[in-house]
This record gives sequence, structure tokens and C-alpha cells, in this order.
Amino acid sequence: MLTATILAAEGSEQSILRPATYDIVWSAVCFVIIAFVLGKLVLPVFNRILDERTEKIEAGLAFADTAKEQAEASAAEQERLLLEARTEAARVRDDARSEANQIVVEAREKASQEAARLLETAKRQIEAERQAAAVSLRADVGALATELASKIVGESLDDVARQSRVVDRFLDELESSALSGTVKEK
Repeated sequence: MLTATILAAEGSEQSILRPATYDIVWSAVCFVIIAFVLGKLVLPVFNRILDERTEKIEAGLAFADTAKEQAEASAAEQERLLLEARTEAARVRDDARSEANQIVVEAREKASQEAARLLETAKRQIEAERQAAAVSLRADVGALATELASKIVGESLDDVARQSRVVDRFLDELESSALSGTVKEK
């Protein structure tokens, strides 16, 4: 059957590759109508939609550029604030160190003054106790010496002036012998 159709087409003047004139005319009329409808109705809607999308994309890009600039400005501001904070922290540390050093110096000075005051007080107290011991020793030694002397001599030394002279002479002799003993040792 297919072969019969091909043979029939070969016998006519029309070629398979070239359509009939009425087909070309009606196809052209349909094309013009479709092109006119698409050009007047559909194409403006597509162009409007594409223009809106283009505007939205451009607005988004402009917003992105603005946001990028703001982010860069914010980063620069943060970097500046961080630098200021670091500078302030370094200054506070230096101030704290100098205050600590000053406090240590003042504490050492106070401790030194307190130690000197305590040493002076101790020296005075020792001197006062030494003098009190010397007075007490003189009185005790004097009483013992008077008693011993009265037993040796055989007479009473009740006279206070005489007792005082005897005690002073005895203590002077003791001190001179103690001094001569320490000089000989050296």
C-alpha cells in the first residue's frame, strides 16, 4: 500500500517536497493571526513580568551592595572599638601594675617604719628593765653585803649612809673586776 501511494504521487505533477499553494496561503494566514495575538496579548505580559523580575533582581543587588557596605562599615567600626578596648585594657593593666608597685613600696616603707619603731620600743624596754634589774640587784646585793660585812666585822651597819657607801664601793669593785675580766678575755 505504501508503495502504491508513492507511485501515485510520482505520477502527478505535485512533488512531495513542495506543498500546494493553498496550504502555504492558509498556513501564512494562521501564522499572521497567531503572531498578531501573541504580539499584542501575550508578549506584553511576558515583557511586563520580565521587567518586574529585572527590577526585583536589580533592587536585590542594590540592597546586597548596601548591606555589604554596611557590613564593611560595621566591621571597621568593630575593629576600631576592639582596638580602643585593647588600648584601654592595656592602660588599665599598666595603671594597676603601677598602683600595685606603689602599694608594695608603701607597705615596705610602713613595715620598715613599724620595725624601726618596734626595735626602738624594744630597746627602751630592755634599757628600762636593765636599769630596774640594776636597781633591784643593787638593793639585794647591798642588803647581802651589809649583812655579810656586819658578820665579818662584828659590828652592826645600821647607819644608812654607811651601808650605802659600803654597797657602792663593793659594786664598783665588782664592776671593775668584771670589766678587767672581759678586757683580758679579748
